[in-house]
Amino acid sequence: MERDDRGGGGLFFRGLQNRSHEKTKLRTRKSTLYLSPQRNTGRCGDLLGENIYLVLFIIALRICNCFLVQTSFVPDEYWQSLEVAHHMVFNYGYLTWEWTERLRGYTYPLIFASIYKILHLLGKDSVHLLIWIPRLAQALLSAIADLRLYSLMKQLENQQVAQWVFFCQLCSWFTWYCCTRTLTNTMETVLTIIALFYYPLEGSKSMNSVKYSSLVALAFIIRPTAVIPWIPLLFRHFWQEQRKLDLILHQFLPVGFVTLSLSLIIDRIFFGQDLGSFYGSHPWHWYFSQGFPAVLGTHLPFFIHGCFLAPKRYRIFLVTVLWTLLVYSMLSHKEFRFIYPVLPFCMVFCGYSLNNLKIWKKPALSFLFLSNMLLALYTGLVHQRGTLDVMTNIQELSYNNTSVSSASVLMMMPCHSTPYYSHVHYPLPMRFLQCPPDLTGKTDYLVEADMFYLNPLKWLYMEFQNDSSLPTHLIIFSVLEEEISPFLISNNYERTAVFFHTHFPESRTGSHIYVYERKLKGKLNQR
Repeated sequence: MERDDRGGGGLFFRGLQNRSHEKTKLRTRKSTLYLSPQRNTGRCGDLLGENIYLVLFIIALRICNCFLVQTSFVPDEYWQSLEVAHHMVFNYGYLTWEWTERLRGYTYPLIFASIYKILHLLGKDSVHLLIWIPRLAQALLSAIADLRLYSLMKQLENQQVAQWVFFCQLCSWFTWYCCTRTLTNTMETVLTIIALFYYPLEGSKSMNSVKYSSLVALAFIIRPTAVIPWIPLLFRHFWQEQRKLDLILHQFLPVGFVTLSLSLIIDRIFFGQDLGSFYGSHPWHWYFSQGFPAVLGTHLPFFIHGCFLAPKRYRIFLVTVLWTLLVYSMLSHKEFRFIYPVLPFCMVFCGYSLNNLKIWKKPALSFLFLSNMLLALYTGLVHQRGTLDVMTNIQELSYNNTSVSSASVLMMMPCHSTPYYSHVHYPLPMRFLQCPPDLTGKTDYLVEADMFYLNPLKWLYMEFQNDSSLPTHLIIFSVLEEEISPFLISNNYERTAVFFHTHFPESRTGSHIYVYERKLKGKLNQR
């Protein structure tokens, strides 16, 4: 209010000097346009409130980012989003056990289902658009989040610090790797950054408790663990708020009620926990010893340096990072993507480090940029790409094969290794090795995938005791080929395609993916 009064006073004195009626009218206007440019740099009234060239640059960058990520990361980027959306709109596909047991909410898949429905109504629901449009939409949201982080730092500090934070955000290999994927963690990160823009921090000109709490609530609905990083921030806001009762009654409770009600309505319409240890467990220190250093990558020394340089008001960011790592360390199942939402907090400290470097700034920038881009391009274009490339083979089988009605596919790979009908968009008979957890408490329970890998050859002969039930196509990792070769030979399967997957094969995951097709004896003799 003081700033507006001073601005109004200045206009008033100018009006006395000019003695014009037009100036007198301007005296009563309190638009921020009449403030000095320096005082107005932090004001962003809409999502694209920054310089238009900066906006276009970041959107173009994230679109390029999207097309330069052609690898798979985790099954959830398909099975908990696109596959569910495809089933909602086109009424065929496969829902994992979380959905059949009604343990998941439909809020996030509904976003992509809406896109699919629009494409379907327009007659543009080709398989390529079904794959790329959701990812481009996620890329656009990530671009908006990047801009919000930049705008926030301009408000809290100055344009120079904001530029270094922005640079750190854009060249982060893990952000590049994740920000265009259809993961709930990606949307959680986007909402966290935008909510932080409205959070009441000292120096912020965009604080709005209703907006930030609404975004946090939405993130919670999409992924309940999204509230973990916000617990320290919410406590800080509550502690510093003088009208605590008003904050709870008029902001937090109404926002929570509305968002929870919408979530329940959506889930009620679609009938939409975590048995984390079923999917693997890690030691308690994993995030501190491996997860966090890997996600930060070469940003780590700059993060540590920045923690000692940043002003005291940013301690809440450091507390948020440490709190999140500690809470997730208590959970048995750990993944890199779980701590993705705290990465933007870390970029603030990295930016402070770069801003204070003097002698070694240019070498540090070159090192940070090149090391991250090499890793980003390798993980985005090379590592674990085979499970997506093989889907193009299945697409060709669906749309180009004249005998597609008799074709069928069996994927003998670790559970959920590939996407499914969202990347085929044709009701081709397909099957994969399933792995739903036991919800009854049996101690000797084995999923189908584990039973298969105990003795693959035995499993195949028992599963397919007559020729009529044999699938026309088998998809396997290269490590399995030698073990099941007697079955392949005896049933006239011939390798027809090979796809590179990774330079780091594991016990069940090979370096390549093989496609085998069953040939009729007549065709074999002709060859």
